[in-house]
Amino acid sequence: MIRNLNYQNQKNTLYLIPTPIGNLDDITYRALKTLEEVDFLYAEDTRVTKKLLSHFKIDKLVISLHEHNEMKRFDEVIEKLQSGKDVGLVSDAGMPLLSDPGLLIVNEVIKSGFNVVSLPGANALLPGLLMSGFKTIPFVFIGFLDSKVNKRKSELERIKYYPETLVFYEAIHRFESTLESMYEVFGDREFVIAREISKTYEEIIRGSLSEYNSIGDLKGELVIIVKGYEEKYETNLSIVEQVDYFINSGMKKTEAMKKVSEMTNIPKNKIYQDYLERKIKED
Repeated sequence: MIRNLNYQNQKNTLYLIPTPIGNLDDITYRALKTLEEVDFLYAEDTRVTKKLLSHFKIDKLVISLHEHNEMKRFDEVIEKLQSGKDVGLVSDAGMPLLSDPGLLIVNEVIKSGFNVVSLPGANALLPGLLMSGFKTIPFVFIGFLDSKVNKRKSELERIKYYPETLVFYEAIHRFESTLESMYEVFGDREFVIAREISKTYEEIIRGSLSEYNSIGDLKGELVIIVKGYEEKYETNLSIVEQVDYFINSGMKKTEAMKKVSEMTNIPKNKIYQDYLERKIKED
């Protein structure tokens, strides 16, 4: 076990600094102070970060760190920390590492024994979740699904029966295709799109997944929030009928038996035996 008091030691620090997702007023005083004080600042897109720094009149050298060069930056970042310097990391908007690069660097810094400090601040997933009206605890943040349809559907199949509220990021040009995949895998659940969060044209779109092709063109950044899986079954059904119900709903036979076992507290092998005997009689 390793314990580290981030603010009670003399180690140098990698700061993960959140930046606004739209409204520049959402930046915190602490974030601005840290941007000014770090010795080196790494950014996903230096052009975006330089605009932000210019707005707040912060003069700082910005070094690129993105998904294509992150592994090449390991030694460089560690050397700066070893030389007694503090380093900051920002993404284009929101919290670093949330569907953005930085995780590899963080792990290298941890292995090297330096501090990793994340500042609280702006992000898109939590405001989207809170505005959805769906249950907020528990929830599962999925981030971006695969851009290829078959892989995307496979990812959705894996989480199909999650009862938690599901939160996704998605590129604006793919949102309709993604909603279609969700409809095909999840069925007709309620969903919410939170678009352009914190910006002038912030919009909340509520509907059912069957309406995926009736939204029309959208612009900007968006978050998709989908209701979790909810049990729907008739309590007056027999054990065998309950198994058949879940099979007809798309579950595999073994999966359906496990589900009924969990619901009824009847051992799975007993359910299997009864189901097998019933089917033999029917045949």
